[in-house]
Amino acid sequence: MRMRAGAENLFRATSNHKVKETVALELSYVNSNLQLLKEELEELNSCMDVYQNDSESISVPMIPLGLKETKELDLLVPLKDFISEHYGEEGVMFEKEIKEFMELRQAMRTPSRNEAGLELLMEYYNQLYFLDSRFFPPSRSLGVFFHWYDSLTGVPSHQRALAFEKGSVLFNIGALHTQIGARQDRASLPGLNQAIDAFQKAAGAFNYLKENFSNAPSLDMSTASLNMLVRLMVAQVQECVFEKVTLLHAQKDFLTWLKLAQEAARVEDVYSLVHQTMTQAHVKDYVPFSWTTMVHVKSEHFKALSHYFAATALCDCPAASDAELAEHEKAFLQFHVTMPEGPSLRVLLQDPEERRKLGKAHLKKAIMKHEEAMRIHGLCKILRKMDILQEVLSFAHKRSLSKYSEIDHEEDFFETGDAPDIHPKTHQKPEIKSPCFSQVKVTDLFHRLGPLSVFSAKNKWYPMRRVHLMRGENGFGFTLRGDSPVLIAGVIPGGCAAEAGLKEGDYIILVNGKDCRWSKHAEVVQLLKSTGEEGVEIGVITLQGSEGPKAAEKKAAAMSSGSGLLKSNKENSRKSLMNSKSASTLLVWNKKSKRSKNSTYSIPFTAVGDNEAMY
Repeated sequence: MRMRAGAENLFRATSNHKVKETVALELSYVNSNLQLLKEELEELNSCMDVYQNDSESISVPMIPLGLKETKELDLLVPLKDFISEHYGEEGVMFEKEIKEFMELRQAMRTPSRNEAGLELLMEYYNQLYFLDSRFFPPSRSLGVFFHWYDSLTGVPSHQRALAFEKGSVLFNIGALHTQIGARQDRASLPGLNQAIDAFQKAAGAFNYLKENFSNAPSLDMSTASLNMLVRLMVAQVQECVFEKVTLLHAQKDFLTWLKLAQEAARVEDVYSLVHQTMTQAHVKDYVPFSWTTMVHVKSEHFKALSHYFAATALCDCPAASDAELAEHEKAFLQFHVTMPEGPSLRVLLQDPEERRKLGKAHLKKAIMKHEEAMRIHGLCKILRKMDILQEVLSFAHKRSLSKYSEIDHEEDFFETGDAPDIHPKTHQKPEIKSPCFSQVKVTDLFHRLGPLSVFSAKNKWYPMRRVHLMRGENGFGFTLRGDSPVLIAGVIPGGCAAEAGLKEGDYIILVNGKDCRWSKHAEVVQLLKSTGEEGVEIGVITLQGSEGPKAAEKKAAAMSSGSGLLKSNKENSRKSLMNSKSASTLLVWNKKSKRSKNSTYSIPFTAVGDNEAMY
């Protein structure tokens, strides 16, 4: 691609006709090679054979997604520089934490295809929250690029925005769920339940990505592509539900066959919707042809199955008895999209010949749809290589032909009518399961920098001031509130604290050389009380923009209002806040867009009590 870009620049720049001809020839050669590579890559990335289950049972293959690839990223120098510049700490003292984060990212690039791999991706995604809060201020860039490749085309994209990294990891969480779902043995009930759960979680991940991130630089994360992926996952869940119903009803009666027919019609319905989505303008040229063909084949296949099951119900099951008639009539009234022509419903259900006629019409339609599915299947080179799919389609077609020959009589002189379509219905609607980020607990790797409520990338503070305090008759002369770090909520005019230069809104981060950034209220009070006649030396910082007589009260009130979320000094859990849409990081990939006030998580990790004490 670089060669092509250089050749195109040369072609535009030169005025020499001979050079232009040579460059044009080279360009055609490079473009043909690129096209071949693109086709090979598409075949590899859209391959459905790789992640299918290894059991001997015959199941229709599912469509899994490959993971997005990413380049290595060296954050050592940028993060060390930011720590020195923003936090005023020695960056070299945090090399261990930085390397630990980089090792986690390296491991995340190649997760195992199981629950452990999902946990690893989720752990890294959660750590990105802390990285965002610590090192990505709204007003400037860290200067590093995040490189990711499109999961289907392999086209590279890069951006400075951490949202691109988050979105790509979230995409891989969804893609890994699809691979886990496709690998399940769907011939067993536990395998089917696991496949349903995996595809529902994949749909949830893609849907969350679609709703919370925008302006993706790569096509696989565009709104149109994600919408298609959500619908594809829902369709695959519906297919698993159909297989589950088939498995649970080994003994089949008239009502069971009707139920199976409606479940199959529902699968056909959702796959038709996916096929429509895949053939839309913004998606058509991007989605692999093998995927579009597979979805189209499944749509026709399950429509054929719905008509086959309807015919089986009518032709293989005995006519309804008087006791069963009312129940059968009720079920059959809701079975077809339009009522079939001919005798009344009661006559149809009790007359074997009328049942055979309608059953024959359904079989005729089933055979036509089976043949259409096989024809579409034959158009795709990749699908022709899938023996299992060929076997499934061929078996279903032969079964319908066999059933038709059984009920077809030589003396039939009536023209077989056109059977009405079957009304789609399911007993288990697919559920889109959003990611549960709080399932994987993580500890902030950069915990030593201090509580995020104060020591974050969005906050700025003045250099630490060291103040020597002597206890007067009325104590030190200030009011303290909160924990981690403790806030000076008020200063008595003329008191020791006021004379020493302390102000309301200052945070106590050092007492007699002891780091108090993470100290509880009681711990700081105890340190102050334990001082003797020599007094106490404390270190305080003041947030920029928090100066003023009422600033401390406003800060304390803001912290108190949200402090019920987490009442410990640990920053390793976002609990329900991470799952709430209102707290989600609605970041965009557009470099020119500015983050809103809600663009980073603002989580009060410490609880500031309503009571305040004078010291």
